[in-house]
Amino acid sequence: MNWVQLAEEYRAVGQFVLNDLREPILALSEELAGRLKSGGKIMACGNGGSAADAQHFAAELINRFFKERRPYAGLALSTDTSVLTCIGNDYSYDLVFEKQVRALGRPGDVLLGISTSGNSENVCRAVTAAREMGLLTVALLGGKGGKLAGMVDRSFCISCTSCTPRIQEGHQLIVHALCERIEEILQ
Repeated sequence: MNWVQLAEEYRAVGQFVLNDLREPILALSEELAGRLKSGGKIMACGNGGSAADAQHFAAELINRFFKERRPYAGLALSTDTSVLTCIGNDYSYDLVFEKQVRALGRPGDVLLGISTSGNSENVCRAVTAAREMGLLTVALLGGKGGKLAGMVDRSFCISCTSCTPRIQEGHQLIVHALCERIEEILQ
């Protein structure tokens, strides 16, 4: 492993998030805080490492990020193994997030889809359901954004096409920035 190259890639991702995504992240933070304040919830979904990022985001919302404060409504759709395996077994893995959005989503809610390729079928189907239900749809993506880029209200794309770890690290920076700003707004 070339540590110098790795450090440069980290720096590039951080600079991209700071320079290119700062204003959209701040604007989204305001919108998310407003929805949480009005009683809405943020549902998040993804596969593999993106599922872990969805869980991380929900945990930071429910517990705390930096500040002692009331819990915010966050839900990772990748955590209920009984629901996931039931839907996957009886129907299709493509429906595991869509069915949960249809069951749990309400006006004022948000769906955050996370996909390094932007083409995860189960995330795409969840976004379609959320849009049909009038939820705000947001995606954290990689590469050129895939199908999801054109399906959501707000997209944040880490434009590395060959390095999934850098994309995921960019997503983690965005999640942390959102959590920190939401706390500042709602405190």
